[in-house]
Amino acid sequence: MSMLKEFKEFAVKGNVVDLAVGVIIGAAFGKIVDSVVNDIVMPLVASVVGKLDFSSLFFVLGTVPPGTATTLDALKKAGVPVLAYGSFITVAVNFVILAFIIFLMVKQINRLRREAPAPAAPPAAPPEDVVLLREIRDSLRQPRT
Repeated sequence: MSMLKEFKEFAVKGNVVDLAVGVIIGAAFGKIVDSVVNDIVMPLVASVVGKLDFSSLFFVLGTVPPGTATTLDALKKAGVPVLAYGSFITVAVNFVILAFIIFLMVKQINRLRREAPAPAAPPAAPPEDVVLLREIRDSLRQPRT
């Protein structure tokens, strides 16, 4: 029974709950960013640059069996070793776009978080003995009548 109690204490700690919420929101955020990249950014980039899918670029490193198509999928199915550098380029370009979008989002969130600086606090009142000494000084400065 002690182990169950320890697990319950662990599971309801603030850090664990915060982590769980972060993972769930992160997964949802990942879907949003993935959609932005695939459905908005990549079509725009492809319209400007041309076809942006480099995944069909490769070097054949072995001998191709007769009758095998020279597409990446067909060569992989035939067991021909290929250096599929196009897939790496596509993933790298997607990463750069994704990182830039996340950068812009975090920058915007940080800008929204900034609050106006709090007004300066009024100066602290001087200690009582200083106030008393000032009163004595001021009374000595006054001309005697």
